Amino acid sequence: QVQLVESGGGLVQPGGSLRLSCAASGRPLRLYTMDWYRQAPGKQRELVANITTGGTTNYADSVKGRFTVSRDNAKGMVYLQMNSLKPEDTAVYYCNARTLVSDYWGQGTQVTVSS
Repeated sequence: QVQLVESGGGLVQPGGSLRLSCAASGRPLRLYTMDWYRQAPGKQRELVANITTGGTTNYADSVKGRFTVSRDNAKGMVYLQMNSLKPEDTAVYYCNARTLVSDYWGQGTQVTVSS
């Protein structure tokens, strides 16, 4: 079992920045590919970014060049640095830890981009 707790969300103006954190406990973080998803009201959950066990990163086209995902296995932490935020980035952001045979979710953290 892996427990995931997201933090760092909040209200930010367009063009601003936030850094989301995901704290993992229960099993070594190094075993898992870590995903960041988001879900806006009335929309499906979408994959924003992920980072593999080897450190390879992938991004949705909508956030490429603005968001950066990173991990610190020793601390059990995954981060999502979000810059140049837009109103359309408003959503609940979730982290997900997965292997071929397991899948764990956090409870989410709200990000609101508004002036």
